[in-house]
Amino acid sequence: MKILITGSGGQLGNELISILKTGKSEIGEIDKSLLGAEVLAIDVDTLDITKQDETVSFIKENRPDVIINCAAATNVDGCESNSDLAFKVNAEGVKNLAIGAKSVGAKLVQVSTDYVFSGEGDRPYLETDPINPQSVYGRSKAKGEEYATKENDKTFIVRTAWLYGYIGKNFVKTVRRVLREKGGMSVVNDQIGNPTNANDLAHHILKLIPTKEYGIYHCTGEGECSWYDFAAKIAELSGFKGAVKPCTTSWYNTTYNVPTKRPSYSSLENAHLKETVGNEMRNWEEAIEEYIKNVKD
Repeated sequence: MKILITGSGGQLGNELISILKTGKSEIGEIDKSLLGAEVLAIDVDTLDITKQDETVSFIKENRPDVIINCAAATNVDGCESNSDLAFKVNAEGVKNLAIGAKSVGAKLVQVSTDYVFSGEGDRPYLETDPINPQSVYGRSKAKGEEYATKENDKTFIVRTAWLYGYIGKNFVKTVRRVLREKGGMSVVNDQIGNPTNANDLAHHILKLIPTKEYGIYHCTGEGECSWYDFAAKIAELSGFKGAVKPCTTSWYNTTYNVPTKRPSYSSLENAHLKETVGNEMRNWEEAIEEYIKNVKD
């Protein structure tokens, strides 16, 4: 099997490569059909997915069996101020990959986000719930989902949230850095979601790709919390217990001039995983504890 991973230099791409190389994740071993898979790991310096002709030609030349798209414009505020770039990468780029995948009969995994929902719910969102994105980032990712499924019928849409991995920037590393440098910080206590370990997410993507169970999946850490709860747990596990203080979104946005509306409640339910390949996502507290033991900032 040949697997093409775009955006391979990011948090999720790194975990996918590592797991495919070793044959196992922190959750367990991967399917035997993936052992010895040829991995073509690329980033924007190798292929600009926003250019359709180049993207389709690259895919036809390399003929992967599976494409896992980890490439995205993920800076939420940056997307708000540059919508053209957001839609170019998160929507048009996905369309180009889907067209390329279709041309060689490849499966496509498109990684998406909780931001496709309004973020104003009162229960965890199911895959079947209607989407209603409130930001440029959310709308561009929603359009990417639409293109992926329209252009290639062998598509898995995998929505995740609050992702953190062992390389690159993420919320966990930011909290640890700020606490080391300043000794304390304020974090919003009125935004609820699911912290997700990138190793767990990668494991489940690799569970899906040997199957033909195409469709939309939610794949986040089990259990929900606020950003404050998450930061307080990170602080406690890192030896800074009591160093994080709660604040409201309104206060934080005004104090730090935040331009983009964040979801107040965007918890996801991993319902489709449970119905198909099985949901082994760890509870968010268990996953972050393991991460803190292993991470090197």
